[in-house]
Amino acid sequence: MLSPQANLRLLQRTSWSGFVYIAFLLVGIWPIAGFFPSQPAYWNAAQITRVYHDNATWIRFGMIMVLVGSMFYVPWTAILAKLISAVEGKPGILTYCQLIAGCTNVLLTAYPAGWWLTASFRGDRDPQIIQLLNDIAWLQFLGVIAPFYFVVISIIYASLADEDPDPIIPRWVGWFNVFFMLDLIPLSIIFLFKTGPFAWNGLFGFYLPFATFFVWFFVMYYAIRKSLHRLDGSPAVPATAARAA
Repeated sequence: MLSPQANLRLLQRTSWSGFVYIAFLLVGIWPIAGFFPSQPAYWNAAQITRVYHDNATWIRFGMIMVLVGSMFYVPWTAILAKLISAVEGKPGILTYCQLIAGCTNVLLTAYPAGWWLTASFRGDRDPQIIQLLNDIAWLQFLGVIAPFYFVVISIIYASLADEDPDPIIPRWVGWFNVFFMLDLIPLSIIFLFKTGPFAWNGLFGFYLPFATFFVWFFVMYYAIRKSLHRLDGSPAVPATAARAA
């Protein structure tokens, strides 16, 4: 059995897992694979194939980083579920929604990386097949967002429905997640557009949700660290102990 001090240290270290996840994601996609900005959705098969022919090795290294990074969303999901469980008093509907939705996001990070790796694996593959694999990867990575909605919805409900005068998840964090949810909704319609702000390389189909997604990790990290000592229902710990990692 873990001592209270060991459990606190584990919670503190787990709270950093979200930053590890986004670091692997950002570095893998951007400077290594060169997928930021993303290729336009309207590009033809020859244009897409040229990207993979010219950058095959770097795309592979970048997507391996994304694959490795995806596993760090598992402990991040666990600590978000722990946070929500503290609001509910024991693991309840919201906790389970967070766990299940969070685990689907692990797959929705790993699988697109697998498609990108497959597209870059053989340089002599038919350009139409490379384009298909690239389409599947981008549309799944950005557009298959619906399962992730319950990651956000469970946080919103836990924050705004908490009747404690000192809520475990601050109200403003709940309202930020409302904004985040609204920001994510346009991703569900990128399947309808190849150009414009709602395409997968557009303002609402990529840039704004992607930016807000990264800000969200900082907001939730703050919420977790603020209430770290309450996640097990234990009394408050001294500030110096709470800061020790």
